[in-house]
Amino acid sequence: MKDKIHPKYVEGTIRCACGFTYKTYSTREKMRVDICSQCHPFYTGKTKMIDSAGQVERYRRRFGETKATKILTASEKEKLEAEKAAKKAEAKKAKRTRAAKK
Repeated sequence: MKDKIHPKYVEGTIRCACGFTYKTYSTREKMRVDICSQCHPFYTGKTKMIDSAGQVERYRRRFGETKATKILTASEKEKLEAEKAAKKAEAKKAKRTRAAKK
């Protein structure tokens, strides 16, 4: 085997965005991460609220909306799906009554 081809293995520190610091061994001395087990919702049991409806509204204000590119929020989508299901059920019922009259 060749000599001196492996990187140096040193004690390094990993620093999270929340401020928590870990000591470990690695080929790098300093590393930064965005999330760790001290601040991740899976490990802490705390949930972070994501404002996706606010993002949609902000997009609508910024770019406007046309008939072809209408963006639906979750509640609008549920309402539209319920209306479609009601129309489908009504059409099915009308078809049955026409078939029964024949």
